[in-house]
Amino acid sequence: MKNEISKTKHRRDFLKTSAILTGGALLSGIPLAGAYASGSDVIKVALIGCGSRGTGAAFQALSTKFNLKLVAMADAFPDKLEKSYQTLLTKFGAEKISVPADKKFVGFEGYIAAMQDADVVMLCTPPGFRPAHFAEAVKQNKQIFMEKPVATDSPGIRSVLATAEEAKRKKLNVVVGLQRHYQKNYREIIDRVHQGGIGDVISGQVYWNSGGVWVNPRQPNQTEMEYQMRNWYYFNWLCGDHIVEQHVHNIDVANWVKNKYPVSAYGAGGRFLRTGKDYGEIFDSHSVEFVYDDGSVISSQCRHYTGGANRVDESFQGTKGKVFLDSSNIGKIWDHKGKVLVNYEGKGDANPYQTEHDELFAAITAGQFKFSDAENAAKSTMTAILGRYASYSGNVVKWDDALNSEISLMPERLAWDALPKVLPNFDGTYPYAIPGVTKVV
Repeated sequence: MKNEISKTKHRRDFLKTSAILTGGALLSGIPLAGAYASGSDVIKVALIGCGSRGTGAAFQALSTKFNLKLVAMADAFPDKLEKSYQTLLTKFGAEKISVPADKKFVGFEGYIAAMQDADVVMLCTPPGFRPAHFAEAVKQNKQIFMEKPVATDSPGIRSVLATAEEAKRKKLNVVVGLQRHYQKNYREIIDRVHQGGIGDVISGQVYWNSGGVWVNPRQPNQTEMEYQMRNWYYFNWLCGDHIVEQHVHNIDVANWVKNKYPVSAYGAGGRFLRTGKDYGEIFDSHSVEFVYDDGSVISSQCRHYTGGANRVDESFQGTKGKVFLDSSNIGKIWDHKGKVLVNYEGKGDANPYQTEHDELFAAITAGQFKFSDAENAAKSTMTAILGRYASYSGNVVKWDDALNSEISLMPERLAWDALPKVLPNFDGTYPYAIPGVTKVV
């Protein structure tokens, strides 16, 4: 990578207010707690959360050049676990997929046992469960890949931040699936920004405007807990709303570009088109302004309905120029007169989802402690939650007030006969936030 020395310097600068960013070597050649526990050169992996993203993450891990074997799986639903198992077995065969029946764990507590024989755990459940699963993985001294976002409420964020410190103390690698950090155009262009390529960043716009995701119709005899779990994207205790679950990618890029996190947010949003009972409690639109301590403002949009113009990208303006980035490996820098200074088109670049795993398992195989993504992931997730608080309330919400909120979204008990905190009304619709009325912190 070009300008590696400068890149390392700027990443170190970011540590003043953020996590250790991906790709920066911290220590090398140090034996890792939990790695190769059996004395074998096989890296044993456990998959926690066997939906489509968990299956995809396992696919990418097993596609690295390293000697991996999937030895345990856990999911709340037996059908999801078995579908994932058969998909992976068909692709990789019994040599890499060695998960006998007694290593397939079903239910809310199966993750604890599934981790025990593994060197590396992959945490890919809906994000509401991430704080507890992350804490258990670090308690068991495991190397970790976990998907974003890393929580859905403020108590969850505080838990992840505390666990992140413990993971660093134990020198456990933690990679988080904010894959822009592993994408070459983002690494190259943001490095140039940090070197002063557009001067001081004074504004920006980040977007995830799309048509939305799946809906699973309610089935006869489903408990409310199972229904919400099957439709986790529409309930905040599980998902955090799509500003958290999906738009966190773009918000995280804003924080990365700024080398800091916002001090407040002001927003608006609502349920304008996706208003039916199938859409749980989340909004279909959020528009938020994130304000940083230097007075700069990053504008954020995310939308879930069809018929509008889709857009997923990021733009930033500085005192000397402007930047454009998107997930199709494009990165551009212009000066204020419109002259193109950098035109990056990485058509042959590696898939960042794969790069996450290539780099993680390279570090583990080499016995290196290299990745501590969890703190930044927690703070970028908190930024997205701050945005939700702002759009739900319609008011300015300060970072410190948001982070210190004691409002927990998690159910008091996790069981199929337990009740989530948000329940349907008499007509089957769910209560949702009303800007100007709802209190969020």
